[in-house]
Amino acid sequence: MANAIIGGLLKNGFLPQNIVVSEPVKVLSDSLKEKFNIIIAENNSSAVQSLSSSTDVLVFAVKPQVMKVVAEEVAAEIANRKPLVISIAAGITLTDLSKWLSAGNNITPQIVRCMPNTPALVNEGATGLYASENVTAEQKKVTENVLGSVSAKTYWVDKENLLDIVTGLSGSGPAYFFYLLEHIEQAAVDLGLPRDVARGLATQTCLGAGKMAVSTGEDPKELRRKVTSPNGTTEAGIKSLDQSGAGDILKGAVIAATQRSEELGILLGKQ
Repeated sequence: MANAIIGGLLKNGFLPQNIVVSEPVKVLSDSLKEKFNIIIAENNSSAVQSLSSSTDVLVFAVKPQVMKVVAEEVAAEIANRKPLVISIAAGITLTDLSKWLSAGNNITPQIVRCMPNTPALVNEGATGLYASENVTAEQKKVTENVLGSVSAKTYWVDKENLLDIVTGLSGSGPAYFFYLLEHIEQAAVDLGLPRDVARGLATQTCLGAGKMAVSTGEDPKELRRKVTSPNGTTEAGIKSLDQSGAGDILKGAVIAATQRSEELGILLGKQ
């Protein structure tokens, strides 16, 4: 995800000399340097020390399991420079991140939590955002510019727990669509279509349907109705889905992912 954000920022006019990255794996840091010509810091602390003022932005693009260690490592530098902190680590709450970042310091960090998704890798991401109360309107715009560099859509939520639902919907959502593609492609192959033809038709249909939903803004139920002729082939397919309980199954997937996001937030906070 960090790779995608860096690429998106550069594409949108950010200068490579203004992007500083700390990457502990040398092979990856060398690759980032070669690909983007950005500045590679020696370690996390030196990366934060490169921030010049509170107008700068610090993005935590680390695994949730190591967030506590990384946050506490750079807490002193953050207290001195007071940057806007953006976290894309799933499940790490504002309360926990603020606690780790203010360890030993009398500060209240300005933090935005973000839940992007993997289509950000092709600049078609969908991102949910939630800000701490002390984040300014200008800082929210900055956040939108950063995440908007890889997201076609960004949405602010007014309660932090709604990010768990965002995780269950759009965070995990790409996998639901891949799962659907996997099975409708296989059905076509089983019926006799060559694999490449089945995959091409299935993926383009998914892309086209998504574009129709986005461009028209119509209710998906109405779009489905328009393509479903009485007693036609589509109606037969939809009836099969209804009879198998597909609607409830899909709702269950979103609910299960949302609940797991809630559980992970509790577990990670106990580190």
